[in-house]
This record gives sequence, structure tokens and C-alpha cells, in this order.
Amino acid sequence: MHTSTEPDPLSGISVFVAAARADNFTQAADRMGLTKSSVGKTIARLEHRLGVKLFHRTTRLTRLTADGEAYLTACTAALDEITAAQAALSSNNRVLSGRIHMDMPVAFGRRVLLPALIEITRPHPGLSLSLTFTDATSDLLQDDVDIAIRFGALPDTSHLVARRLTTQQRVICASPDYLRAMGEPISLADIRQQRCIVGSPKGPPLVWFVRDEEVEKRITPPATHQLSDAEAMVDAAVSGLGLTQFPISLVREQLNDGRLRAVLQKYSGTGVDIHAVWPKRAQLSPRVRYVVDELVAYAAKGRFD
Repeated sequence: MHTSTEPDPLSGISVFVAAARADNFTQAADRMGLTKSSVGKTIARLEHRLGVKLFHRTTRLTRLTADGEAYLTACTAALDEITAAQAALSSNNRVLSGRIHMDMPVAFGRRVLLPALIEITRPHPGLSLSLTFTDATSDLLQDDVDIAIRFGALPDTSHLVARRLTTQQRVICASPDYLRAMGEPISLADIRQQRCIVGSPKGPPLVWFVRDEEVEKRITPPATHQLSDAEAMVDAAVSGLGLTQFPISLVREQLNDGRLRAVLQKYSGTGVDIHAVWPKRAQLSPRVRYVVDELVAYAAKGRFD
């Protein structure tokens, strides 16, 4: 059996942090249930291992050196990460509480995500939900959002963390009454002669995504009707106002019962990624980590397809 001779990099860290936060080694020893001599020897071994002096010592007080201040910052961040990891690992075995603020697209949030969130939070009555249904893209940090659900490509940002939940196919569709009146489009060029329902600059997309001869393209259909609410867009399509494009989950029910009919299907092979996104923090609270993990688990079961 091989025994490593490398020193434990975590040895003495908790004693150092306690000593740094106390006025002197005696106070740190009392807080940790150790002797002053033990604290002093631990700090001395740590300084020897690091090759730097961590404290200025007097008979009554201890003060951190510049190297000690820098080391305390690093050690505190590391201990916070360890604490967060331990809390997350144990969260499945304890009752969670607190409020979670989630931001999600209107139609997907109401029709697909809300039923899942009700199931996810039911085992933890102490959890409270603040749900914002909006098709506008909010600033998570400014609006104090814990988790957001985002469709499509994500901006390249260093302050967010993302987990892909699923990829949904997009479908172009219209009501049977509309297609009887206007004729069914056969090619992408035919779209220019159609009446179309699109989103708005701060809401659902103004463009459609299609696949033409294995190449994914963005096209701009006629903006006959511009709506900022995805649910209203679905209702407008069902009422015969025009063609629209949506992720399949938002129109599956209407397609199945005949209120909408898919068209241009050979051009509709493009998928849209759906992500759970949250601000990057040193510590992710157990309740937020629990909800994220459950969303990923539900997605793996096909609940968000």
C-alpha cells in the first residue's frame, strides 16, 4: 500500500481562520476547544509549510500580515465552497425552506413548467415560489432572480451558470380555417405571400428558424401581427390570424386536437435549446440547488420535451 508523503493542503486551515478572526490565540483556542499551545504550534507548522509569516504577534494581540490577509481570503472562499457542497449533498435528507424567485417564458411556464414545479416543491412545504411569467429577457442580478428558464442561444456571460434541460423541435403551423382561406405554403418562398404571427423586440422572436437543404437559416416572415405574449400568439393562430412558429410543447395539444396543423415540415428540422440559468455565486443555496437538480431530473424523463 502506497502512503503519500505530501502534506495535507487543508491541515491547519480551520485553526488559521479561527485565529485570524479572533483577537489572539487564546481566544481562538477557547472557541475551538483547544489549548493556546496547540493553536500556536498549528499556525507555526502552517507558516513553515507555506514559507511565509501569517501573523504579527504581540503579548496581547495578533494581527495578520499582508500574506496572512491574502491567505485568509482564499481559505474563507474555499471553506464556503465546502460548506455549500455539504449542504447540497444533505439537502435531500432534510426539509428545505425559503423563497425561490423564478423567471420563465409565459406559455412554457404556465403550460409545462408550473405543473412540474408544483410536484417538485410539494415534499417541502417550507419552500415558497415567486414566479415571474414574461417573454422579455430580465437581468437576473438586478431583478434578484434565483433561476431563469431561457430558450435559444445564451449570451456569452461570465456571471451566469446554465444547465441544458432539453432541446425541442420547432414547428410552423396555422389553423385549418386559415389554410383553407389562404392556401397551404409549400416552399419557404411562399411564406412571403402569407399572413404571419410573430413576436416583438422584447418578447418572443421576430424571426423563424428553418432547415433548408441541411443548412439552418434564420428567416424574417411578414410581421402581419406582432404580439409580445406567446400564449396570445398561440390563441391568435388557433383563431385563424396566420402562420406562426413555436417549440412543439407549446402547440402539441392544439396540433393533436386539430385546432392547428403543421406545415412546411421538411423545413422544420431545427431544434431550440431550453436552459435553466442562474447567477454565478460562491454558494448556491440548498433550495436553489434542489430545484435545479429536480428540473434536470424531470427533463431527463422527457417532461419538458
